[in-house]
Amino acid sequence: MSDKQLQATPVDQLKTVMASPSVQQQFQNALEENSGIFVASLIDLFASDTYLQKCQPNLVVMEALKAATLKLPINKSLGFAYIVPYKGAPQFQLGYKGMVQLAMRSGVYKHLNADIVYEGELVKTNKLTGDIDLSGEKTSDKVVGYFSYIETVNGFRKTMYCSREDMEKHGQKYSASYSRKSSPWKKEFDGMAIKTMLRMLLGKYGLMTVDMADGMAMDTTKSREEVVLAICGYSFGDSHIDIEIEEALFKSKGRLTVAAFISDDAPQGILKKWIENPLITEQIRVYANKGFFHADNITKSADDDLPWWKFEVLSRLLGGER
Repeated sequence: MSDKQLQATPVDQLKTVMASPSVQQQFQNALEENSGIFVASLIDLFASDTYLQKCQPNLVVMEALKAATLKLPINKSLGFAYIVPYKGAPQFQLGYKGMVQLAMRSGVYKHLNADIVYEGELVKTNKLTGDIDLSGEKTSDKVVGYFSYIETVNGFRKTMYCSREDMEKHGQKYSASYSRKSSPWKKEFDGMAIKTMLRMLLGKYGLMTVDMADGMAMDTTKSREEVVLAICGYSFGDSHIDIEIEEALFKSKGRLTVAAFISDDAPQGILKKWIENPLITEQIRVYANKGFFHADNITKSADDDLPWWKFEVLSRLLGGER
């Protein structure tokens, strides 16, 4: 990152990333004529969230692209999708309304519902069929559990019930942020439980479209384990391999670093494109015949060739030889 970028405010840095033609094109591809409105909402969201501003702007944009590809707004008040900071990194979260919308877009669901079960409402459950009788009268405001229900247009119906105690155990087991004071499980337990119930029912018994599957996969908190892909002896001339690497770079949320050892004097073709893309530039390190290239950091050799792209030289370097 250059001195100029370091001096810029977080919002200015985000705007710089958004000004890149390659980034603008990705939002236009996802949202077409609505891309401008979405980008404006992203800038407003970022400017109003000081915790989110502590995250790298390019990673925030990558998370926003997930919402854009699903055509879900990221306005917090709407409840369709969120971008929240988690351990210094932005995290896409699918909201309850977003999950319902993705399901309804499929055209296969007649009814979708999930809600709280209060004391007195649960009469019985049928373990064999999975049916739940909630015809009882509410006797207090005590929450005893949660239910979800789906019915498809062809008549298939399924319900699911989970007690409050079992939902607490589920949250503790599957949510990495469950014990944190800032966790939505602490602030909005019922809302998280209702979303979880619908997600579990759709995931187990529902008909899943590509968008629904992608949305649920994106909503899963990933490990922050860092991965380095060292590439030596490959000319980056196979479009199928290059596409796979590029997709991995974007999906990794900054956790994947590509270290390319090449015989060219400087990055060419797809490598040049990746270095110039502000969303993934920090993840690319190119060790070329005439220098080292990483984002704005370029160190060139005046005269001598740097044959670290040769496998035997690279092997010695990895072995500690200098």
